[in-house]
Amino acid sequence: MQAMAKWLLARPRNAVLGLTVTLLLPAPQLTSGAIMVLLVLSQGVRSAVIGASIAAAILALVALFLGDPLVSVVVLTMGTWVPVTLLAIMLTTTRSLTLVLQVSVIFVVVTMLVFYSVVADPAAFWQPLLADMIATAERTGLPLDPQMLTADVAAVSAALGFWMVYVSGFLLGHMAYRKLPGETQEFGLLRDLNFGRVMALTMALTSVLVMVIDVSWLQNIAFVMFVMFALQGLAIGHWLVANEVAPFAVLLAVYVMLFLPLLQEIVIVVLAVGGYTDAWFGFRRRFKKA
Repeated sequence: MQAMAKWLLARPRNAVLGLTVTLLLPAPQLTSGAIMVLLVLSQGVRSAVIGASIAAAILALVALFLGDPLVSVVVLTMGTWVPVTLLAIMLTTTRSLTLVLQVSVIFVVVTMLVFYSVVADPAAFWQPLLADMIATAERTGLPLDPQMLTADVAAVSAALGFWMVYVSGFLLGHMAYRKLPGETQEFGLLRDLNFGRVMALTMALTSVLVMVIDVSWLQNIAFVMFVMFALQGLAIGHWLVANEVAPFAVLLAVYVMLFLPLLQEIVIVVLAVGGYTDAWFGFRRRFKKA
């Protein structure tokens, strides 16, 4: 990570090349977003935007040469760089990693509220996407659970998917920035993340309202908030390793299981429960006092 950060910052063309190449990879939002965050934190917004603009121009020329529509390039670049750039700018302004991550959760919840208030028929909205998924599964022969092909699952998956990708890229960029040689600014650490009792209480009240009102969109929002507490559970793992309470192998095993389909859901639920209870009781704070 440190070698990559040094290479990217050695020359401006390295950053442009890195942004361009990573946008052409299968998962551009994660890698290219991390590079963008690294550039914003280390070189400032102006230099990062200039580098991103040059990279976007190179991608546009490639698209013209290949006959691809420029709209796809614009959507790809804007969708990849704008969210993480805003997170990085917020970090340099607030100087608080925890606050930025809290705001990201609030933004997702507000976006879901706006979506359900504007879209009168979510099932019709998600139907084209679900139809494409069915057609792709039939064409490729991949197994597909019919129970997962619902508007509620699509909305939850979209909200959590985008949040996880952008937050992961943001955290990777922040980690790369901290690995730079020399003095770097202090913005906080992931292992100290705490979404707080206010957010935990909001999730609890939302869950209670679900039992009273029994509407699917409110249930979706409560579920999304619950899963987001898994990030705080992951922060606890980093804290345990940093304070030599648990070996690094345990944290590594958790990350590996997060990518295993059979164990992924179980691990996320365990992390979310741990993060949620920590938001109420502050286990790390109590441990320090003890």
